[in-house]
Amino acid sequence: MPLPTLSRRDLFRMTGRAALAGACAGLAPTALRCAATGARHEAPNRLPNIVLIFTDDQGYQDLGCFGSPDIRTPNIDRLRAGGMKFTDAYVAQAVCGASRAALLTGCYPNRIGMLGAPGPNATHGISDGEMILAQLVKQKDYATAMYGKWHLGHLPPFLPTRHGFDEYLGLPYSNDMWPYHPENPKAYPPLPLYENAEIVNPNVTHEDQKQLTTWYSERACTFIARSKDRPFFCYVAHNMPHVPLHVSEKYAGKSKRGLYGDVIMEIDWGVGRIVETLEQHGLTDNTLVIFTSDNGPWLSYGTHAGCALPLREGKGTTWEGGVREPTIMRFPGRIPAGATCAEPIMTIDFLPTIAHLVGGRLPEHKIDGLNIWPLVEGRAGATCPHDAFTFYWGRALEAVRMDKWKLHFPHAYRTLGGRQGGTGGTPVKYETAKTDLALYDLREDISESTNVADRHPDVVKQIEALADAARKDLGDSAKNIQGEGLRPAGHV
Repeated sequence: MPLPTLSRRDLFRMTGRAALAGACAGLAPTALRCAATGARHEAPNRLPNIVLIFTDDQGYQDLGCFGSPDIRTPNIDRLRAGGMKFTDAYVAQAVCGASRAALLTGCYPNRIGMLGAPGPNATHGISDGEMILAQLVKQKDYATAMYGKWHLGHLPPFLPTRHGFDEYLGLPYSNDMWPYHPENPKAYPPLPLYENAEIVNPNVTHEDQKQLTTWYSERACTFIARSKDRPFFCYVAHNMPHVPLHVSEKYAGKSKRGLYGDVIMEIDWGVGRIVETLEQHGLTDNTLVIFTSDNGPWLSYGTHAGCALPLREGKGTTWEGGVREPTIMRFPGRIPAGATCAEPIMTIDFLPTIAHLVGGRLPEHKIDGLNIWPLVEGRAGATCPHDAFTFYWGRALEAVRMDKWKLHFPHAYRTLGGRQGGTGGTPVKYETAKTDLALYDLREDISESTNVADRHPDVVKQIEALADAARKDLGDSAKNIQGEGLRPAGHV
């Protein structure tokens, strides 16, 4: 979208909210701050708007409403007070790219060939044959926009605007994939910032990264204001709190938790700005807002990492700290305020649930998610519609959750082994540990500390049968099984 008076690169090298707001004022008749008249735009028969906010590497405990003792998140807490808190919400894999692929397609990432965290040398990305959330709602003429981290392929055929998004601003992959990478600085080229399919800043710097949370949040507000008279889908995928951590002057030094807490507080500010914009334009009652994260904290970074307590381990593992995420949904009048759902759900369920809400057609190919709207609306007696959830690391099936039970198959995993992580953005090295076959009752043992497999051989047998069915469909590299239900990623 053309910018007035400033070049695009100059705009995104500017710092501070005032600079961004002033430069972007000409993007639409409505001011960036979205401080309109406050008039309500009643549209009782209109399809619901959807705002999906997705953070990066955030710990389960890193919100006030999920028990953080030292990070203030008043805006997200208010979102929770007006909606539903999901205590047992999962991502499909505990790594950036795979998790995003599952979120947007409703498929386990193994099914669609989107594993790991593809970087600047990757030649694959999301296939044209897959349907993502933006394409689903496009069936109903939604306005669609994405701001933030994409990570489904950085080459032209894979960019967001080729897959249903009308507009895009953000980074194509993780914000540490650049020459400033603390562990391997020579591995990556300069980090580009995209607007739509164009690189508007070929060399993102530390100063630029300080503004990412503000840019994404304010652009979301602008989009909402411009789209208020039609249904819209706004996907805000923050790069933070993935390392390297950066925060604008607004929140620098504000948290008792140091820089990591500052970053979460600024994300909370962005959520507040988006919610305020919905209110100002009379859109609150017709908008589903979802907040969650892509995987657990990168624990080796210590003071620059989140906290997954009371869960075990973090990012890069199939333990609860890697795959269970703080999740909130609000839809006034449709989702009961202040409610809590303890039934297990997964981000693969978002696409079929949104399809139900908007009346969209699901893709003809197989997906793995199911409609969880009965749970989301608090329907009496509603339960998880899945027989089980499978947790892979890469192509290896490591764990399965069935109802309250979670069975881990023998596998190696990374751990700090009780040691503290690093300080100042420098990580410590993980150790490698191994687990034998282990069964946990997550209702009684959320921390996965007591193996009860010997006490419940019938449960173990039942879950093993579910795992065998999953292996037949999706494969299991640990057992040299090739799945029958796999589709390839896109390649160039």
